[in-house]
Amino acid sequence: MESIYLVIVGVLFILAISDLIIGVSNDAVNFLNSAIGSKAFSFKVIMLVAALGVIVGGTFSTGMMEVARKGIFHPDMFYFSEIMIIFFAVMITDVILLDTFNTLGLPTSTTVSIVFELLGAAVAISMIKVMNDSGLTVADYINSSKALLIISGILLSVVVAFLSGAIIQYVTRLIFSFRFKKKMKLYGAIWGGISITAITYFILIKGLKGSAYAYYEIDGVIMKKWVQIHALEIIGVSMVIWTILLQVSTLVFKLNISKFIVLIGTFALAMAFAGNDLVNFIGVPLAGYESYLQFVANPGADPNSFLMTGLTGKVETPFIFLILAGAVMVVTLYFNKKARRVIKTSVDLSRQDSGTERFGATIFSKSLVRSAIVVNKRLSAIMPQRVNEFIRKQFDDSRAEEVYTAEEKPAFDMIRASVNLVTASILISFATSLKLPLSTTYVTFMVAMGTSLADNAWGRESAVYRITGVISIILGWFFTAVAAFTMAFVVAYLSQMGGIIVVFLFVFIAAFAVIRSHIKGKKEDAAAEVETEKNQRAESLETYDIYRECNLSTSDTFHLVADVYSTMVESLANENRKDLKQVYKKAKTFNKKVKVDKDNIKNVIERIEDESFGSAQYYTLLLDYMREIGRNMLFITEPAHEHVDNNHKPIGEFQTRHLFEVSELLRQFSSLAIEIITENRYDRMEELIAIQERILLEMDVYIKEQIKRLKKKKSGTKNTKLFLDILSETKMLSFHMINLVKSQRDLSKLAGYFND
Repeated sequence: MESIYLVIVGVLFILAISDLIIGVSNDAVNFLNSAIGSKAFSFKVIMLVAALGVIVGGTFSTGMMEVARKGIFHPDMFYFSEIMIIFFAVMITDVILLDTFNTLGLPTSTTVSIVFELLGAAVAISMIKVMNDSGLTVADYINSSKALLIISGILLSVVVAFLSGAIIQYVTRLIFSFRFKKKMKLYGAIWGGISITAITYFILIKGLKGSAYAYYEIDGVIMKKWVQIHALEIIGVSMVIWTILLQVSTLVFKLNISKFIVLIGTFALAMAFAGNDLVNFIGVPLAGYESYLQFVANPGADPNSFLMTGLTGKVETPFIFLILAGAVMVVTLYFNKKARRVIKTSVDLSRQDSGTERFGATIFSKSLVRSAIVVNKRLSAIMPQRVNEFIRKQFDDSRAEEVYTAEEKPAFDMIRASVNLVTASILISFATSLKLPLSTTYVTFMVAMGTSLADNAWGRESAVYRITGVISIILGWFFTAVAAFTMAFVVAYLSQMGGIIVVFLFVFIAAFAVIRSHIKGKKEDAAAEVETEKNQRAESLETYDIYRECNLSTSDTFHLVADVYSTMVESLANENRKDLKQVYKKAKTFNKKVKVDKDNIKNVIERIEDESFGSAQYYTLLLDYMREIGRNMLFITEPAHEHVDNNHKPIGEFQTRHLFEVSELLRQFSSLAIEIITENRYDRMEELIAIQERILLEMDVYIKEQIKRLKKKKSGTKNTKLFLDILSETKMLSFHMINLVKSQRDLSKLAGYFND
């Protein structure tokens, strides 16, 4: 019997390693987004500082492990077998849930997930105990006040952090503007003194919370209490010392104060993350390990009747486990690409310039932006013109002193990065001193969103998309709580009822889910790297570079059209739902790609050399036509897939024959277009135009015949609508295809590869 539970303990530790990797990938955004977004240092330096913070913070974690053992439920009311099922259900759920969020690139709170997983699993086991007539209620087993504190913490974090970040950034930008070099020399040391004092106090308050060091004595008073008693003295002395040190360092060593603040802030948040959030990843397995040790220390004990009263006391976590956990987190920071994906979401939502937006617009975000514009106009009308002009100049990022290339340009400057870190540090340390349940993830993310709003990063071109993104992530946080509770409840309930077979079934499901998302993530990362390499192929672009790139893109477009259209027609005729789904995905992927290319047109045009600037016009036209072709292909394949997927009647014999004839003409058109483009044989344009005209004439005939069939009730309404929709989009497709070839011809002339 003991061997079964030993296996479960081993599974818990394996899951702990996986959870550490997945959890760090999600929480890395807490302490890396400011440093990476501002490009304060190279990626290696940022990671080195973060790694040092994680290692130091890991040794502060021992006292925080209590939450996993007795923070959510009363362990002395559960038997050993029940406790092990609770811990097992929590780890399985945590691995799957956090990996899902990482794959989507969305930051979420590991604290919320672990608390609600413990709650869900404990409620499930408690319900089983109550149903077996224990004489108690579920409430007797659960410490429900902890969950309520977490929920209140979410609401408090979102509102306070966002408003604080916005206000502090607004005031800071009014003082420093985007031209801050001169002002930094004048009073940068004072700004740095305030900032680093806040971070220092944050390290003391947040770092000491729950750690073993908190109970060292100073003058007969434990350190944790001593820091609280002497808080004002610590702040005052730290402020004076740091201000003097920074002023001297600036004059003698030309220290960049903003960079120094970002470096110290990154270390502090990384340390706090490891010191306080490590419990979210290894607290449960360690609690399971401690439970097993207590069980085997009582030979002959029955796992179904051995109460876990031993978990109610204080237990010191072995130091070796903390060091090993810290090492796993450091390795993850360096090598796990999902961490960068989550960081990218946060940085993209707060970047200063516009570009490709990941999220769409919603009615709520549009209404909010419209209301903000109205309020802003009214405030501007009330304020004196001179004040309005001063504010406009201070927030005009075009006046920035630093000039960057497209590749070097940071998402935001170091003034905002330092405000992000300082504000987050102040809020977290203040809330910790008051014992308020603020989440580190929520604070750092919402501060970054507040500062980006105040910094005019959410301009008219991007505001609706950024607001939608923030709201989506906030809703995701609440979804985390619900999903964590529900999944852990189900896993615990089924495992308790089904026994060891169900336990190992869930292990298999978790392994499959993580491996599958890892493989999928590697494919997506590989595709992203290819795209990035393509975009960064040359620092500057000449006409030849544009011509070569467009030549490849247009040829690929015609290959895709011929392939997708012919497969769509054949699959529609055979009612092959699987192949229709695949071609719809192909069309959707192409449409998304050309949309991204169109959104990033500014970055490409900025890299075109002045003497080659004429090629920008044709590049823009080519992207426009490819964008329209992408939409046409989407509007052709989507209704075809829906028709078969909804099990509507198959298209008729005449419709099938007509579509095959159109598909053959499109294949001929695409083949000739590819030949013309690749060989610069634009003298054959008349042949291509003739094929297009034939396509249009044939479709006019097919449309008339279909209307006659409908009138004679020889064809159904759904079939007719699908057929006419496909022909209508194909007409538009042919127009955009011929225009694409003509635009490529004009670019070829400009590049000197074709003459009339």
